[in-house]
Amino acid sequence: MADPGSPETPACSPSVTAAMASKQLFCALVSAHAAHFSEYAGRLGVGAATHVVVYDASDQGLYAAPRVWWMFRVFGHRTVSLLDGGLRNWLRQGLPLSSGKSRPQPAEFHAVLDPAYIKTYEDIKENLESRRFQVVDARAAGRFRGTEPEPRDGIEPGHIPGTINIPFTDFLTEDGLEKSPEEIRRLFQDKKVDLSLPLVATCGSGVTACHVALGAYLCGKPDVPIYDGSWVEWYMRAQPEDIISEGRGKIH
Repeated sequence: MADPGSPETPACSPSVTAAMASKQLFCALVSAHAAHFSEYAGRLGVGAATHVVVYDASDQGLYAAPRVWWMFRVFGHRTVSLLDGGLRNWLRQGLPLSSGKSRPQPAEFHAVLDPAYIKTYEDIKENLESRRFQVVDARAAGRFRGTEPEPRDGIEPGHIPGTINIPFTDFLTEDGLEKSPEEIRRLFQDKKVDLSLPLVATCGSGVTACHVALGAYLCGKPDVPIYDGSWVEWYMRAQPEDIISEGRGKIH
């Protein structure tokens, strides 16, 4: 880590220096996780030339699969796709299933973190003043407004000041398929989200935010980062005045 007082490093205020140190530490931690991701993906038989297709078995059609899609991308693997509609749609079409445990041939996978896909608490806090990027929250409307409970103990509902709410289910059809790029583009337009400007996605814990990134990607915007700490981190670290809620908010 660079010394803020050294000739090579511009002098910073204590708050800026702390933010820099926090972000460097965060990136160091994620880089350490890159080694684990490399090992895990390699055990699954994923190598540099593998085209990965991700799906899940949720009732919505897609729930957590976009997070896996995003993780491969954040660690430098771009040949990754999603099975539209997930296992739900696969079964609806009467397509075959296999049973038993798969035994893939291990491969060598080298994960390299792309920090452009990640935003930290400090980034979001600074944006309250600078408004350098738009922030879209993918949680259900009640959790966003503060009228419905969060699923995690000790976390009250509400939202980050200035964020826009687009529940992740709005990106899906009733059959659990991803909406068309034209429909998604209209969804963003209706919510006053300008896809020509920088955009960051958030949610409760960094999972359904990836639906926002996926929707933007399908509209030709592949550069949407995720606030990975999302609402859980924001609620725990932010001051009460930075918790917007129609409910209890933050009182301590």
